[in-house]
Amino acid sequence: MAKEGKYIYCIIQTRDSRNFGPIGIGNRDDVVSTVSYQDLSAVISSTPMNRYVINRENMTAHETVIETVMKDHTVLPVRFCTIAASTEDIRTLLMRRYSELKGLLRDMDNKVEMGIKVLWKDLSSIYQELMDENKNLRQLKAKAEKSNDQNLGIELGKAVKKATEAKKVDEAWEIIRHFKRSAIEYRENNLSGDSMVLNAAFLIDRAREKEFDFLMDDLDQDQGDRYHFKYVGPIPPFNFVNLVVEW
Repeated sequence: MAKEGKYIYCIIQTRDSRNFGPIGIGNRDDVVSTVSYQDLSAVISSTPMNRYVINRENMTAHETVIETVMKDHTVLPVRFCTIAASTEDIRTLLMRRYSELKGLLRDMDNKVEMGIKVLWKDLSSIYQELMDENKNLRQLKAKAEKSNDQNLGIELGKAVKKATEAKKVDEAWEIIRHFKRSAIEYRENNLSGDSMVLNAAFLIDRAREKEFDFLMDDLDQDQGDRYHFKYVGPIPPFNFVNLVVEW
């Protein structure tokens, strides 16, 4: 039987003991509570001293706890699958990194993250735009269609890919500019699939949530025929704080 440890979800500022209910990772109904040093607390639950597989179920459990805590506190998310051997190790961590954590909590006070993914709705129309805009692509396409040379087809494919990536960069920047004035910071994450133009996270002040919502609505009204938007938030600042703990 694996030794029991303490799974750490996030750091908050409080002296009070808190009980967030039996929502711990691992489907064991472990109670999520706090361990404190002065006015800093780690949000934890009991767990076997085993590594958790990075999958949707475990990541969702980890993030759900942090989102629950965020309802009442500014949170500093801790990296997935951070496990301490004991509560004393956690108190030592809080003591050792006290100044750093207090500074991060000040920086993140009343801040939330808003996530935006943008995808082209019709790739065929984007391809046609590329052909209309780029004389070299048109000429290369004509040569490839007239020839049986596979190398020309490969060359065309590479040229279209390069032009597509450039178009994504230009359009992503225009979308970022639309939101940038209302955000404190932003992060661009990796794209997935041919259709995705932007995968970004914006750090904003809680007081500007409605303003950010309105900007999203405006963009959807103006560009909804071209793009499909996936809009998430407010959520904890996962893209702006990811505490790494080494024991």
